[in-house]
Amino acid sequence: METGRDGERQPSLKRRHVAAVMLGNGLEFYDFLTYSFFAIQIGHAFFPARGAFDSLMLSLATFGVGFLARPFGGFVIGIFADRAGRRPAMLLSFLLIGVSTAAMALIPTYAEIGMAAPVLAILARIVQGFSLGGEIGSNTAFLLEAAPPATRGFSVAWQGASQCAALLAASLVGIALTRFLPPALLDAWGWRIAFLIGAVTVPFGLWLRSHLPETLHMAETQPAERAATGFELAARHWRIMLLGLVALGMATIANYINIYAVTYAQDILHLSLRTGFIAETVNNLIAIPSGLLGAWISDRHGRWPVNVWTNLGLLVAGWPLFAWMVSAHSDVSLIVSMTILGVAANFSFGSLLAALSESLPKSIRVTGLATVYSLAIGVLGGSTPFIVHGLIRLTGNAIAPAWYMTGATLIGQVALMLIPESAPARLRRNSPFASAAA
Repeated sequence: METGRDGERQPSLKRRHVAAVMLGNGLEFYDFLTYSFFAIQIGHAFFPARGAFDSLMLSLATFGVGFLARPFGGFVIGIFADRAGRRPAMLLSFLLIGVSTAAMALIPTYAEIGMAAPVLAILARIVQGFSLGGEIGSNTAFLLEAAPPATRGFSVAWQGASQCAALLAASLVGIALTRFLPPALLDAWGWRIAFLIGAVTVPFGLWLRSHLPETLHMAETQPAERAATGFELAARHWRIMLLGLVALGMATIANYINIYAVTYAQDILHLSLRTGFIAETVNNLIAIPSGLLGAWISDRHGRWPVNVWTNLGLLVAGWPLFAWMVSAHSDVSLIVSMTILGVAANFSFGSLLAALSESLPKSIRVTGLATVYSLAIGVLGGSTPFIVHGLIRLTGNAIAPAWYMTGATLIGQVALMLIPESAPARLRRNSPFASAAA
C-alpha cells in the first residue's frame, strides 16, 4: 500500500495485479482470434448451407455480431465499473468471456440439435463482444489508477502487451492443431480444443481478479470537478471523447491491416501461408517490447510527442513499405515491412490509452473510454479487412491497403495533435500542450 497526498491509503500495482489484467484481457483476444482462425470449421459445425462459401459467410457474419455488441457492453459494463467499482466489473467481464469461450467448445453441432446450434453460437458471440466491450475500459482504468503517476503509461501498456501475447498464443495453438491433426479430425472436433485451452484458464483468472484492490475511490492527483451527473460530465468532455474516437479508430485501421497480412501474403502476393504466419508472429513478438518502450518514454517525455511523432512515422512509411512488398514479392520484404508497420502501430498504443484515461474524470472514465474504444474497434476494426480486400479487387492495385492506411493515419494525425498533454511528468514542467482540465 502507498499513502496519497491526503494521507489516504492507496493500493500499489503489483505483478500479480498486472497478471490478473493480462490473463483476462488476453483470453478475450485469444477467443477473438481463435474464432477467425477456425471460421471454416465453425461454419461446417453450426451453419450448414448449400455450399462452402455460404457456410463460411454465415460463420463470418456471426463473428461480426460480436463487433456490434462491443459498444453496448462498453457502455453497460462501463457504467457498472464507474458506480460499483473496477474489480466487480472486471470479474463480470471475465466471467462472461469464460462462459462464451467454453460455450463455443461445447455447443453440439447442427446435425445433433438442429437450429439450436446456430442460435447458441450467435448468443455466444454476442456475449463475447459484450464482455470485450467492457473489459478494455475497466482494465485500463484499474492499471492507470493503481500505478504511481510516474509510471501510468508503462502500466497501461501491459494492456496492449496482453493482446499481442494472446495473438501469439492463438497462432501457436492454431499451428499446433493444424500440424498434428488431420484435416478431417480438425474439422470434426479438433478446432474445439483451441477454445477449451482458453476456457481452462478461467478459474485461475477469476481467483486472481477476486484479490485485486479497488481503485474507484482512490484520491486523484487532478482536482475533482464540481458535482455533476455522468451525462453532464460527458457533455463537458465531449471534445476529448470525440478526438479519442477518431484517434483510436484510425489507429485501429493500421492494426487490422497488419492482422490482414496473412491473407494478403497468400491471396495478393502469392506467398506461402507459412510466410504469412511468420510475418504475423514476428510482428506480435516485436510489438510487445515496442509498446512498453513507447509508454515508458511517454511517462518521462509526455504522451503528446510519442503519439504525434509515432503516427507521423507510420504516415511516412506506409506507402513505401507496401510498394516494396508488391515489387519484391519476397518473404523478406513481407516480414520486414509488416514488422516495421507493427512497431509503428503499437509503439504509442499504451501512451494513447493513458492520455485518454487521464483526460477523463474518474466518475466517467470507464464508461467514456470503453464506449469510445468499442465504437472505434466495432465500426472501423471489423470492417478494415473487408474494405481493404474490396479496394484491391475494385482497383486491381495491390498497394490499395497503403492508400486506405495513409488516409486514416492522416486523419489520426490531426486528432492526435489536438489531444492535450496529460502525462504528470510533462505537466509538472509546464508543457505548452498541457491539458487545462488536468
